[in-house]
Amino acid sequence: MAVTTAPPTTSPRHHARPGPSAGRRMPGLKTVVVAAAAYLIAFVFLFPYLVMLLTSLRPQDTLREATFLPSEWEWSNLANFWTSGLAGNLMVTLKVAAGSTILVLLVALPAAYYSARHDFRGRTAFLILVLITQMFQPTAMLVGIYREFYQFGLVDSIWSLILVNGGFNLAFAVWILNAYFSSIPRELEEAAFIDGNGRFGALFRVTLPLAMPGVITALIFTFIAAWNEFVVALTLTTTPANQPLTVALNSFIGQYQVDWQNLFAGSVIATIPVILLFALIERKVVGGLTAGSIK
Repeated sequence: MAVTTAPPTTSPRHHARPGPSAGRRMPGLKTVVVAAAAYLIAFVFLFPYLVMLLTSLRPQDTLREATFLPSEWEWSNLANFWTSGLAGNLMVTLKVAAGSTILVLLVALPAAYYSARHDFRGRTAFLILVLITQMFQPTAMLVGIYREFYQFGLVDSIWSLILVNGGFNLAFAVWILNAYFSSIPRELEEAAFIDGNGRFGALFRVTLPLAMPGVITALIFTFIAAWNEFVVALTLTTTPANQPLTVALNSFIGQYQVDWQNLFAGSVIATIPVILLFALIERKVVGGLTAGSIK
């Protein structure tokens, strides 16, 4: 008996149409309010820098204009910075900030690592003592600092600024690095020991890559603090060529007149290295966090 099969019935194709849920959803009221508040706060913080930039591009005779944007643009104000001799002061600031950062990392890394990995006697007292030193401000110790460096013959020297900035930023670096080293499990280093690595091999191949966000945080804090320091540099340096940019910019403020456009032009140029550092460091922070989570 032959079995016949009916041909398959064909039904018209129905094109799937995206429903209302498939489209882009409108942000909620909470998201809009939080975003608006964030933009407002960012504008409040960035507005003085915008005013500083616009003032640096105004001619001298238009500084008292009530308009927000300059009626004339004086781009030579930024170019005059390099011909006024302040480029040398900018290099002094860069040397002081970089030297202080290197000094802090060289001292803080072993101190934080040892205090995080070893429960020695007096460990808590050591960390508390380090934290107490953060409470002392250089302004309150200017007389003693000046006398000490005068006795060692380091007054009016870049090395004195490097030592002072490094010393006063060391406590924060030790604390932040100690917290990052303590958060890394010791089992990772023990696994590196089994693979044939020594103490330094485990430190540089395992611990430091995972603690890189903390290292970069200490680097940023120290560099910017040394870059913006003014009072100690004003006290310890007397020769204009040895003064950092923060002190050299003070020369535009006279007794009866302030050279606003050149003062702000120098300030704008002084903020550019810090902005570039933040742009580079932000990527490294994200990369360090990602690498640490993958490993």
